[in-house]
Amino acid sequence: MLKFGVGIAITGSGSATPEQVLSNDDLAMMVDTSDEWIKARTGISRRHLAPSSGSLSQLSAEAGLKALAMAELAPNDLDLILLATSSPDDLFGSACQVQRLLGASRAVAFDLTAACSGFVFGLVTAAQYIRTGTYRNVLVIGADILSRWVDWNDRGTCILFGDGAGAVVCQASETGDRLLGFEMCSDGTQNSSLNLAYQGQEKFINTKSEITQGNYQFITMNGREVYRFAVAKVPEVIEKALYRANLSAADLDWLLLHQANQRIIDAVADRLKIKSEKVISNVCEYGNTSAASIPIALDEAIRIGKVKDGDIIATSGFGAGLSWGSAIIQWGK
Repeated sequence: MLKFGVGIAITGSGSATPEQVLSNDDLAMMVDTSDEWIKARTGISRRHLAPSSGSLSQLSAEAGLKALAMAELAPNDLDLILLATSSPDDLFGSACQVQRLLGASRAVAFDLTAACSGFVFGLVTAAQYIRTGTYRNVLVIGADILSRWVDWNDRGTCILFGDGAGAVVCQASETGDRLLGFEMCSDGTQNSSLNLAYQGQEKFINTKSEITQGNYQFITMNGREVYRFAVAKVPEVIEKALYRANLSAADLDWLLLHQANQRIIDAVADRLKIKSEKVISNVCEYGNTSAASIPIALDEAIRIGKVKDGDIIATSGFGAGLSWGSAIIQWGK
């Protein structure tokens, strides 16, 4: 057992996206839209979609293996696997299937559901297990296949979402703590702005007992309200996390937001007075991959050498719930 108060290091990253691509021009043949219209309002050009033969567990395991390789760990070195997702293969959860696919027989595994905030919430959760000395090596995965739950006749939502998975390895460190500060928030009064709701019909199973049975409906969203929420709340939560880290926006090397919409990313950066060259964005290629968006973008930035050891990054996830949060992290060992 580690001593209380041990820090964490973020030592590996990985990502996986399906090969199948749906472009804006493809969408224009399905609904009343155009490449120009979508780009102007969202910044999205393409999104990657999981085929019917694919699974969330497979994408998650692929991302996880890449993160483990970078961290120079074997699957059996893992103590805990946290899978942040809102679209598991099994309603009871998919983390244990990811554990099986990885061959991480020593690790406990469970799902965490916080929609587009899931990766940030998962990272903070992992840190608590490490800081208290419970576990040494934790794999945090953000993954979603929201194409399963999109109404492909609704141009307000079908243009936005893509599928993918991203992962990071968090390890115990006796020499420092690279989760510098965080803040997490929820507001259930705004739940109707973005949801994927269950809808059931009454069913009598005998003469005196009534239940409901049904299915989950397609994603519904009030785009205007979500935009207002994000632009107002995300800069605020990042500033609170920076305060906890005893830092300011000027100390940041990178701003990495949930890749929901380029207009939101630009507006938040502008409010924080962060220059565009310090903003990491790949929403153009992948669209909104929910809990996967931050770790996919982080992994790409690390692998091309944009993010370097010691760089300080402000991350922020925001979305359904409504939930939002920020984690200020420093990359590397």
